[in-house]
Amino acid sequence: MSESTRPLLTDSSLPRPRSLDDTIESYIGSFGWAQFLQATLVSFSGVFDAQQTFISVFTDFEPTWHCIESDSICHQAISNICILPKTAWSWDFSPHVSVISEWSLQCAGSFVKGLPESSFFVGCLIGGLVLSTLADSSLGRKNMLFLSCLLMSLSTMLTVFSPNIWVYALLRFVNGFGRATIGTCALVLSTELVGKKWRGRVGIMSFFGFMLGFLSLPMMAYINRGNSWRILYIWTSIPTIIYCVLVRFFVCESPRWLFVRGRREEAISILKRVASIPSSDVNNGGAISMSFSSLPFEEDEDEDEKPSSVNIYAAMKVLVQKRWALKRLSAVMAVAFGIGLVYYGMPLALSNLDFNIYISAAFNALMDLPANLITLFLVDKLSRRNALIGFTALGGVSSVLIFALQKMRIGNHGELQLALELISYFSACSAFNMEMIYTIELFPTCVRNSAIAMARQALVLGGVFSPIMVAAGRKNGFWSFGLFGLAIGLLGLFAVGLPETRGSDLCDTMDEEECKDRRSNNDIANSVIA
Repeated sequence: MSESTRPLLTDSSLPRPRSLDDTIESYIGSFGWAQFLQATLVSFSGVFDAQQTFISVFTDFEPTWHCIESDSICHQAISNICILPKTAWSWDFSPHVSVISEWSLQCAGSFVKGLPESSFFVGCLIGGLVLSTLADSSLGRKNMLFLSCLLMSLSTMLTVFSPNIWVYALLRFVNGFGRATIGTCALVLSTELVGKKWRGRVGIMSFFGFMLGFLSLPMMAYINRGNSWRILYIWTSIPTIIYCVLVRFFVCESPRWLFVRGRREEAISILKRVASIPSSDVNNGGAISMSFSSLPFEEDEDEDEKPSSVNIYAAMKVLVQKRWALKRLSAVMAVAFGIGLVYYGMPLALSNLDFNIYISAAFNALMDLPANLITLFLVDKLSRRNALIGFTALGGVSSVLIFALQKMRIGNHGELQLALELISYFSACSAFNMEMIYTIELFPTCVRNSAIAMARQALVLGGVFSPIMVAAGRKNGFWSFGLFGLAIGLLGLFAVGLPETRGSDLCDTMDEEECKDRRSNNDIANSVIA
């Protein structure tokens, strides 16, 4: 409990009441093997999340083709496949390697080609809005993670039987709707099962799980090369179904959430299972029960939790009503939208480069590692605003240079294009990490979760448009790499109007944030006058 929320007339000699976190940690310890196994199993959901996010890189690409009439007007380097007779050309592989060739979509518009993956991100958007509060309110972290993974795995399996592009796009929408809350549930559940000291390190496990899933895709796709794209969906759906069974029977619910919901006996049972301290110290259930019964949270805190979860839209109303908060939120969302275009668009556009798609996808997956390490070790030394502007500018310039190389058409610039693409994707990953930290520090506790949720939704909104832009960029690179670079570079400039927050204290209320903002403005004015 924060000191600012305690009554003014308080005997300072009285000991501060033990918090729920301190009480739980005193009985289960900070970190042990049981907690490590729980956190690892939960974080492994990121593997399947990443596979479904980027699987269209290998299922929705436009295959290469070749001429089969040597004396005809056909020439794959300059000919438009849509004006050639079908007898003049043929795909290099079986038509079943991609949805584009299987359903003869090579001459369809960019909207149709990009519809399945755009539908996936639309599902993520709607799923994030509809399902975001259920993990806090009625279902809990474990059940929400289980149901999300189950819906994602079943829709993945059903995708195998898609008869046309429209059913395929619908199932991709359901898939995105299901996976919308996997990342958040895994992060919250894994960190609530360990002590405060280990939460930051355990939280990183989820990001490494996502990287591992992305890295596994090019290996699976390479093994499946030349075969039907449906096999790739089978390979990714079966392990996810098995994972759902493991979650259902082996993952523990968050003891904190159970206590807050008044389910004390279940919480105490879980504490005994995951305790990292000697069992003789935790098996005394009566002592644990008495200790927790002295905490004023089971009834009262249950109501306190509701404004932050069930009434999340009330917090959004507060953000919109305050002019300074709306200004910050608009800037954060604008930057996030530009980052989202590159973060989701670059991997989808790998088939548009003059380089091996399997190797380039593997390198892209590895870019998450240096981006996370830079954020982890340099976050205390970097200016939030300058770092965000710098990363978005670097990503923008690199992406535009890819388009410039494609327009030159002099020699083979495949290696250079890949290097620039990796720099752009790395910049987007780093900018996203910095943006999340910046958003945490820009908004007070009472609306912080809602602000972060909106920033992430803006990021996903960029993913909605990126597949269509990638499809259009197959004929003209400006609509993909050119627009990606301009968007992230220009929208990153919205951060110029945001205050610097490195080293500043986090506020709890809107009034505190306003007072801190006024003091900062006064200090700047005084320094200018001086």
